[in-house]
Amino acid sequence: MMAARMDPGPAGLWTLALRRLRADRAAMAALAVVALFLGLLALSSTGLIAAGWEEEVAVTYAPPSFLGADASMGEGAGAARNGPPPPNAFDPLAGDIAAIIAAQGAAIGAPPPPRLATLPFGADKWGHDVLLKTIKGGETSIVVGLAAAFLAVALGTLSGALSGYFGGVVDDLFNWFYSVFTSIPSILMILAVAAVLQHKGVSTIVLILGLTGWTGPYRLIRAEYMKHKGREYVLAADAIGASHWRRMFSHIFPNVSHVALVQLSILAVGFIKAEVILSFLGFGVPVGVVSWGSMLNEAQNELILGKWWQLTAAASAMALLVTAFSLFTDALRDALDPKLK
Repeated sequence: MMAARMDPGPAGLWTLALRRLRADRAAMAALAVVALFLGLLALSSTGLIAAGWEEEVAVTYAPPSFLGADASMGEGAGAARNGPPPPNAFDPLAGDIAAIIAAQGAAIGAPPPPRLATLPFGADKWGHDVLLKTIKGGETSIVVGLAAAFLAVALGTLSGALSGYFGGVVDDLFNWFYSVFTSIPSILMILAVAAVLQHKGVSTIVLILGLTGWTGPYRLIRAEYMKHKGREYVLAADAIGASHWRRMFSHIFPNVSHVALVQLSILAVGFIKAEVILSFLGFGVPVGVVSWGSMLNEAQNELILGKWWQLTAAASAMALLVTAFSLFTDALRDALDPKLK
């Protein structure tokens, strides 16, 4: 007679959430897109791809390959492939830059490297490959979004846990800070902190966004801790002598961690867009560092000349990632909702 199988018991929150996510085809497709961008981020950060995005491999404003070579270059198109970029009537410095490049080539006694007339996604003013530039810019924007989201959620979770668990004076103090930060419009708060921290850099943007974005996680985590601190399992932990720190983060936090995870994904989407806005306005990455925001900043001048491919590449990549991340975040929030069966 076969032994009776042991009853595994009811499925936990994370098991049920995983089942719901797997059953949601849109969520799985969105997750695949997000994983693709994260894979490109890993390859770009290690230098396996997009390491030579600053190389001037094409002529100035080389069009995408499906458009063919720029017919306005006429017979000089072939010569431009083997020489410096042609001067631009709308850019007074382009001629000087071309002369400097030619002088450097003559000084070292070697001809300038050949330049391509077209690229798969076109080239910018300097002849940089827009595809590689978009991948490298995505690395900066995604790193800023994820790092700032981790910082904001960590600050919001810690302050919300302290405020909701202890209450009293501690709760009043954190609520005062919360009221001050939320009374100012978020974009004005971000610009104000950016003006104070005048040093430009990726770490500065992470600090700006993290220090201004903790209020949402704080409000939700505080409410969860206020609800859970009086439940039986916390009172039992108190009865056996568990410390406040152990009760807060070993007993309560695992039961509210899904709230922090959803907030992390929501803030990551918002901070990617915020980095683009800051870089577009000149408060973001410094000169020499590329991001989707800096690409859009450059592209606004290129549109006057009818060169639309850098704008299209940066905007399309950002729109695809943000849309996929938002769809996955919505699915994750629904999957982790204990009220949904």
